[in-house]
Amino acid sequence: MTLQEKKDGKRLAKISRMERELFVRGYRHVAGVDEVGRGPLAGPLVAAAAVFYEIPKLRRVRDSKLVPEEEREALYEEICGSAADFSIGTVEVEELNRIGNIHKSDLLAMKRAVDGLKITESLYVLIDGNFIVPGIPWDQEAIVDGDALSFCIAAASIIAKVTRDRIMRKYDEMFPGYSFSQNKGYGTNGHLEALEKLGPCPVHRCCFTPVREWFQRKLF
Repeated sequence: MTLQEKKDGKRLAKISRMERELFVRGYRHVAGVDEVGRGPLAGPLVAAAAVFYEIPKLRRVRDSKLVPEEEREALYEEICGSAADFSIGTVEVEELNRIGNIHKSDLLAMKRAVDGLKITESLYVLIDGNFIVPGIPWDQEAIVDGDALSFCIAAASIIAKVTRDRIMRKYDEMFPGYSFSQNKGYGTNGHLEALEKLGPCPVHRCCFTPVREWFQRKLF
């Protein structure tokens, strides 16, 4: 075993400790829930829920923000193949604009992800962040930095990230000029320059400041 494999094994043991304790307490299934896409100027919010009845030996699983894109794609397939169940929940741009509150939209996306699960028996839900999700009928717990502390949450973060990245690559084909494949909708300098030159497209979030200010300049 290489030094890197030993390090990855120790990390897996550390981030799966919480789930193992829940299994010892008698829960048969543990779901991790995470979302991506709070900050971008364009594209949907995407949440994922991933359920496990044991921790698979996927040593490279960690917070999706720390995983290179190519590795995330490979891990996505391995995680989906190892999970007892998984589900995606989204809040599309039109609905996000209507709600006008990113926190409420965030909780809604996560609730939809959990609602989509088929496995619900003896389930404990671990939520990334500060807030539990209203309306979930199972025991749940919010964990700050959960994607660094829980295997299930880290797995869900990778599923959500890969799903959203794929959506943004499709949007890049539909709405060329904004480089969505590269910036994934985030407010990079290049994206802001394209927004100023081309104006918003249908997947831009009108409730976010740079997009809203563009409309205000055009109106006044």
